[in-house]
Amino acid sequence: MAPQGPRPPRLRAVIAIPARDEAARLPDCLSALARQQDSGGLAVLVLANNCRDDTAAVARALAPGLPFRLEVREATLDSSLSHAGGARRAAMEAAADLLAAEADPRRAVLLSTDADGRAEPGWLDANLAALAAGADAVAGAIAADPAEAALLPPALRRQEAQEAHYAALLDEMAALVDPDPHDPWPRHAAHSGASIALTLAAYRRVGGPPAVPVGEDRALFEALIRADMRVRHCPAARVVVSCRLDGRAAGGMADTLRRRLAEAGAAPLDASLEPALNALLRLRCRRALRRLRAGQPRLGDPVRLALALGMAPSTLAEIVRLPRFWSAWEGLQARALPLRHRRPLRASAVGVEIDRATALLGGLRGARALVSPRRLPEGRAAGPAGSDRRATAA
Repeated sequence: MAPQGPRPPRLRAVIAIPARDEAARLPDCLSALARQQDSGGLAVLVLANNCRDDTAAVARALAPGLPFRLEVREATLDSSLSHAGGARRAAMEAAADLLAAEADPRRAVLLSTDADGRAEPGWLDANLAALAAGADAVAGAIAADPAEAALLPPALRRQEAQEAHYAALLDEMAALVDPDPHDPWPRHAAHSGASIALTLAAYRRVGGPPAVPVGEDRALFEALIRADMRVRHCPAARVVVSCRLDGRAAGGMADTLRRRLAEAGAAPLDASLEPALNALLRLRCRRALRRLRAGQPRLGDPVRLALALGMAPSTLAEIVRLPRFWSAWEGLQARALPLRHRRPLRASAVGVEIDRATALLGGLRGARALVSPRRLPEGRAAGPAGSDRRATAA
């Protein structure tokens, strides 16, 4: 009988990378993954889809020198799926199938990043640690490629930095007004395909990312949150992303940056941002809803909340009894006129809102220090705090 060598560790995690014509940038992506501290039981699956260059051949040539197992798949996606969302879904589905076949499904972890991104050292460990601590999914932070960011017009860099600063103020406000024990401060608010991690069970439960042309990353995390899963926004799991103006994904960061450059101060900000007073009202209502569902209302909570939102107490009671928190929260926003529509915020108004949010936070910090000083945030989250286009602020 031929002697048997040591068995490779059982598969525990797979990183899915959709790649289209990324022969020039994919080597840096794989090299960054090779520098992660612990790659035991790790596989990386590159889906070279609809390529006109030698992306697949470049990846295969690198495989012998990598400390992890590299799977290279080639695919020609139909025109209805040959976009960013379709490619991400196809890559993650292939990775999920690989995990289901070779990993312990109770401990299997599915990750995804971009072919032109570079995971910073400790990215893999930070994701795995957050999942081991009880998270169902981890949204990593993103930072702009410094060399590419330096080439952007100064006015655009200033606008992006200002927006990121305002988003960080709103994130701190949320941590003070409506803290989430599963997503403690420091945290961020980015939902980017450059850094996704979740258990295989969570992926199967929500069905993975939808095959939409753009925004599949945000839609995936929205589905996880709606299912009341524990989503950690981990600043330590960080990926350096491209902020080039010649990107190929329609509706991606490059398109957004070009539009914002053309529209200057008239361009709307990220849809998740709203004026500071509106954000404070939304957060306080969400916190009150949590108290009601937990059976821990403050004195006058149900009536006071119903009056503030212009709804009958009986309607509020129906919403509170919905089975899932996020179903109840979405129902409350849909039925309450003050919460129904987010007031759009223009870039020209950010300066005023930064001043207002700063003043509000001063009062909130003081009140929290008196009531519960241990719950006061100790510092700002590392990295950008919002959508992928604010990564240029890094």
